[in-house]
Amino acid sequence: MGLAFRNADILLPKKGTDLAKWSVIACDQFTSEPDYWDAVEKTAGDAPSTYNLILPEAYLGAPDAGARLESISAHMREYLDAGVFEEYKDAMVYVERTDSRGRLRTGIVGAIDLEQYDYRKGSSSPVRATEATVLERIPPRVQIRKNAAIESPHIMILIDDRENTVIEPLAGRDLPLLYDFDLMQDGGHLKGWLLGEKEQKEILGALLALADPEHFEKLYGLKDEPVLLFAMGDGNHSLATAKECWEQLKAEHPGEDLSDHPARYALAEIVNLHSLALRFQPIHRIVTQTDPEGLMAYLTDALGLRETGSEPSAGQFFRIVRQDGGACYEITKPTSNLAVGSLQAALDGYLAAHEGKIDYIHGTGALEKLAAQEGTIGFFVPAMAKEDLFPTVIRDGALPRKTFSMGHARDKRYYMECRKIR
Repeated sequence: MGLAFRNADILLPKKGTDLAKWSVIACDQFTSEPDYWDAVEKTAGDAPSTYNLILPEAYLGAPDAGARLESISAHMREYLDAGVFEEYKDAMVYVERTDSRGRLRTGIVGAIDLEQYDYRKGSSSPVRATEATVLERIPPRVQIRKNAAIESPHIMILIDDRENTVIEPLAGRDLPLLYDFDLMQDGGHLKGWLLGEKEQKEILGALLALADPEHFEKLYGLKDEPVLLFAMGDGNHSLATAKECWEQLKAEHPGEDLSDHPARYALAEIVNLHSLALRFQPIHRIVTQTDPEGLMAYLTDALGLRETGSEPSAGQFFRIVRQDGGACYEITKPTSNLAVGSLQAALDGYLAAHEGKIDYIHGTGALEKLAAQEGTIGFFVPAMAKEDLFPTVIRDGALPRKTFSMGHARDKRYYMECRKIR
């Protein structure tokens, strides 16, 4: 079947576009902070912007959500008809992202073959989810993508390239510069270069070497296991949505040859797990509109919680923060290999029978601020070691949902490249 990663016909804003207004952060960031998105809208103004091509999750369920969906489709058609884009055929883009703290992360933008991706737990496909996919989060995204003329990804997919053979050799080469600008809202800096046929062949050759079964067996000490070459980093639900739309399209056209249909692929950026700039951050939990005392009583019984004065040196634990202070708790009756998994399962159990609304927060400051509200309780969970990611997914399947985040909210992928999908 070949590699799951390939080049694509990539759309970029034509020369003269204000890229600082064009490029906005991933739609699943700042979900509890609509003020952030209000500022993005004001910054973009009437200029061409990917803000007009996405639905920030902060607005999911809002009274005007339907109108926003219609506006997204209209803006896509408008941008295509007005000649906002320049198309680069059979392209890959080498990306250098300087994050908000000055760290440099590199990657390659290309297309992922959805035929080689399966987000279900226990999948043996070359492209796999690293965290549990929340199925109820897919239909709202399908509503956007099924009518979309173009896509713009915030998907980042990880490769376990310990010898730096795929992406890192591109640094410093004399390549055509595509963009170079500061990102809005203190997001850092973004540069991108067009990769030629020579560079693309080198990349694909290096990926094939990583996918060699003998290399895979030596790396993980596993025999006769299907090779995992690409593991989801960010944008799991966006890639799952693209997969669902592709499966629906095939079902609607039985017997037709859709092998070259653009909807078979999804634009994504591949990143080396071992990049020094790539740091796994925990994703914290917050429960609002609930009874904090009742919730804590439930968790204490379900997980055998024991309050501790500080974080224990071993075992599972989490910290809470609420209006009247905080505390650290050890889990003496874990139900998962990770503290976040034990906590998530217990929270799901409580919320299935009691009032409350859960959200996922990336920053500690934002969590502390939100948890100070009445009827609210926040949960700080520890980070997982990124070196454990591939072995854990290979052996145990997808991790609990929202287990980790690759960096702080402002350091997530910003939308930049686009591609026609119809």
